[in-house]
Amino acid sequence: MIIQAILYICHGSRVGKASQEAIDFVRKTMSLVDAPVQEYCFLELASPTILEGVDQCVKRGATNIAVVPVLLLTATHAKKDIPDVLDHAKKEYPNVNFSYGSPLGVQEQMIDVLVERLTEKCKVTPDMQVLLVGRGSSDPDAIKDINKIASLLQERIDVSSVNTCFLAAARPKFEEMLRSTAAFGAERIVILPYLLFTGVLMTDIERFVDQLYINPEQEIMICDYLGDHTNVTQLLRNRVEEAIEEGEKIATMA
Repeated sequence: MIIQAILYICHGSRVGKASQEAIDFVRKTMSLVDAPVQEYCFLELASPTILEGVDQCVKRGATNIAVVPVLLLTATHAKKDIPDVLDHAKKEYPNVNFSYGSPLGVQEQMIDVLVERLTEKCKVTPDMQVLLVGRGSSDPDAIKDINKIASLLQERIDVSSVNTCFLAAARPKFEEMLRSTAAFGAERIVILPYLLFTGVLMTDIERFVDQLYINPEQEIMICDYLGDHTNVTQLLRNRVEEAIEEGEKIATMA
């Protein structure tokens, strides 16, 4: 008898609110998925761990586990960190079939969310300069994806520019980009975080903006992060279904 499990792997955060937002988001997605066993876990900085999540799935009788990374882009976490832990889990449970899904990736529906986050914060005008702020990664594929998202967003909105910057591990740095954009006299600057949930990085953005000196005629606005928008939930559901289908293929070939 096949018992299908879904294991959602969230990033994790030192900020309790961020971890709870991730849990609530995953639970919202769980309600849309038809699988008898569904569990969540975290890659780092929060509990349960990935191996604890796998253990819980097995304890609930799972024979197939579709592992889905709750991550925006494909970078080191998705390519190496999670697979390394899963390799250990496969040795621990050789009779369980594991399949591995994909991060959310570059999707038009995510551009829709960015447009919505922008327009709910302010009126879009041609003189506006948008800074799309990514987490940052040493993986060039993740940087390429953020730049592609910026290009797609630029096609959708009538603004002066959409520039990318990063909070860690990549350049240009957010602080440098914002400081230079303000120094060149931009009157309307909008910061658009490409982050799933709140956390240390959102706090860093807000703190730097509060401390930055700008002229009285200049305005800096910070949009909300992506959050559990319906589009994001639906895309995660799609990734779950893809991982289940991949698992069925693996089971057939076994």
